[in-house]
Amino acid sequence: MLGDHNVAATLPVADLARAREFYEGTLGLKPDQVMEPEAVLYGSGQSRLLVYRSDFAGTNEATAASWVAADAFDAEVAKLRESGVTFERYDLPDTTLEGDVHVLGDTDMRSVWFKDLDGNILNLSNQ
Repeated sequence: MLGDHNVAATLPVADLARAREFYEGTLGLKPDQVMEPEAVLYGSGQSRLLVYRSDFAGTNEATAASWVAADAFDAEVAKLRESGVTFERYDLPDTTLEGDVHVLGDTDMRSVWFKDLDGNILNLSNQ
């Protein structure tokens, strides 16, 4: 079934050129395939991220894509901050905030959330 195949995140954006500035300039992703003016496919580790033009950009109010940075989490958070990313702060059950970082209960799981230029909610975690 589907568990045997790769899956990719897809993110709708209002303006593809503007979105490319964010995903390439701010997040450092490199395009694998450009399908201007409608879409760009990015490689990210072993995964793929499709950013496509849509009239419904930014309407999702939940996390749309997540990255796992493991031991590089703190360094990646610092790079995002240096690139001008503003982190979201959420009141989540069994979670405490250490600055912008959400720490889940008694675990070692640490996460930050941020938005792209269209309001898509993105996540970076250490696990």
